[in-house]
Amino acid sequence: MRFLTAVAACLLLAAPAHARDIHCTLKYDMEGGGAFYKRSSGNGTISCDNDQSMKIAIESKGGGLTFGSSKIVDGIGKFSPVLDIKDLIGGYATAEANAGGGVASKAQVVTKGSISLALAGKGTGRTLGVSFGSFIITEAGK
Repeated sequence: MRFLTAVAACLLLAAPAHARDIHCTLKYDMEGGGAFYKRSSGNGTISCDNDQSMKIAIESKGGGLTFGSSKIVDGIGKFSPVLDIKDLIGGYATAEANAGGGVASKAQVVTKGSISLALAGKGTGRTLGVSFGSFIITEAGK
C-alpha cells in the first residue's frame, strides 16, 4: 500500500500545472508610409495581467495600391489570451483599406495563427489605398 501511495505522490509532483491564459495589452507609437510599398516602424511595451512586460519594436510592411504617410501616437492594442508573453513575438498578417487626411483614427485587427491583436490609435497623416502585408513584433534590443 505504501508503494502505491508513493507512486501516486510522484505522479502528482510530476504532472504539469495547468497554465492559465494571460491577457496582454500593447501601447505603441508608429510612423511611416510610402508609395506602392508601405513601411512603418515604431516601438512600444507589452504588459500582461500576470505582471510580465516587455519592450518591443514594431515593423509593418506590405504592398498594394497605397500612397501617403502617417504617424500614430499613444496607440493601444489588445491581444487574445495566450499562455506566455513570448507567444506574442512574431509576424502577424494584415490587410487594410484606408483614406484620410489630417487628424485621423485607425483601427485594425492582425492575426498570427490563433492569436489576434486588435489595434487602435489616433494620429496624423495623409493616406489613400489598399495594402496587404505583415505586422512584425520583436523584442527590443534583439
